[in-house]
Amino acid sequence: MSDNNYTQIVVIGAGPGGYTAAFHAANMGLEVTLINDEGQPGGVCLQRGCIPSKALLHIARLINEAREVSEMGITFGKPGINIEKLRGFKDGVIEKLGGGIRQLASARKVNYLHARAEFTCSETLKLTAGRGAENIPKSLHFGHCIIATGSSPIVPGIFNISDERVMDSTGSLELKDIPDKLLVIGGGYIGLEMGTIYQALGSAVSVVEMTPTLLTGVDRDLVKPLQHRINRSFEKIMLETRVVSLKTANNGITALLEDNDQAREETYDRALVSIGRTPNTGRLGLENTNVEIIERGFIKVDERMQTADPSIFAIGDVAGEPMLAHKASKEAKVATESIAGKKTIYDVACVPAVVFTDPEIAWAGLTEDEAAEKGIRVEIGRFPWAASGRAATLARQEGLTKVIADPESGRILGVGMVGVGAGDMIAEGVIALEMAANIEDIAESIHPHPTLSETMMEAAEVCLGHSTHMIPRENR
Repeated sequence: MSDNNYTQIVVIGAGPGGYTAAFHAANMGLEVTLINDEGQPGGVCLQRGCIPSKALLHIARLINEAREVSEMGITFGKPGINIEKLRGFKDGVIEKLGGGIRQLASARKVNYLHARAEFTCSETLKLTAGRGAENIPKSLHFGHCIIATGSSPIVPGIFNISDERVMDSTGSLELKDIPDKLLVIGGGYIGLEMGTIYQALGSAVSVVEMTPTLLTGVDRDLVKPLQHRINRSFEKIMLETRVVSLKTANNGITALLEDNDQAREETYDRALVSIGRTPNTGRLGLENTNVEIIERGFIKVDERMQTADPSIFAIGDVAGEPMLAHKASKEAKVATESIAGKKTIYDVACVPAVVFTDPEIAWAGLTEDEAAEKGIRVEIGRFPWAASGRAATLARQEGLTKVIADPESGRILGVGMVGVGAGDMIAEGVIALEMAANIEDIAESIHPHPTLSETMMEAAEVCLGHSTHMIPRENR
């Protein structure tokens, strides 16, 4: 390759947003170069996020089910955990999916470069070859660029004590060992998911959260069943508590905890810092372009995902909240179609969210809390899974499905659910929101029996006042 290479579209970052952008552009017949500073594509989601955590959460669920089935008359022995083989399973999933992405890139004739990219101007990138990479040009000129560099865990300086026993989410997924005592700092979805994994594997898990609630921003009726379950399975849930400092001790990591102006020290074998993520917008040379950086380090984009620099687009975590893979993939298609000259904008009814704990929590559209804060009048239909035949057969009746609708038109404004498999069921709510469906559309659609999906139909029926398995409100 010469130093004067040119490509119509260059994509920086090969996560779900980046490789979707590259593939979609290639499908439209455009010349595409995909640059990744890691050898294997997939980004945070595949390499050290969504996929490995879900592989381990599957293992955690199997372990917990084996314990719980004793109540049904089936008893298994204590599980034997081969940590090395478990890591091999997780890493095998990553390798298989990463290899699949490389094959898809090759089949589409996407030029994949293992290198670090830095803007020297609005039309040129300086490239630094990755370890072991060959035939990497020193620079690359482009017509348009899509930035899809993702995000990284936030680790405040007070927790950065140069001790490998203090982990971020990436370190926790390496499963170096199973600590007897694990401190999780942060009661958000990452902390609770990783806590679920380590608890199932045998750790005594304690969670510290500064706010009065777990999963801030999620409706309380959805959080309640999860909190009830982990109150029994986790060692401690410490709300309105602050970790003042961490320090290395001979027998572990000592945390100085403070609540109600009272301070105390407790020692753990490991600590996981899971208090959020920050966009990867540094070291890109953006100062050599017209790209505008806004609050929290995000890149400012318009509805076409175009930055203040006409030749540069940004998608995914670097383009703002929510930092979710499926949002990045949608934005990728908008960006590439905009570059191709199509009339398209990022205009979605909702971005669904899932917390893959046990039970799972999922929601889409307007939440009940948001409606109250904004003074929006809504009709809410709640269907408890205690009335679900399928939930009864699974011995998991703690769940809840609710629909939030406009009381005048009946149009569905939001959907929320908590329970086994909630993440797989929320898509029906997304479609309802995108299609501007109303309560009758869901209530009158035949749902297969016995399934958990019926709870969506019955929640809609509750709104209409005639759920089959719930007593009408006026008769209660």
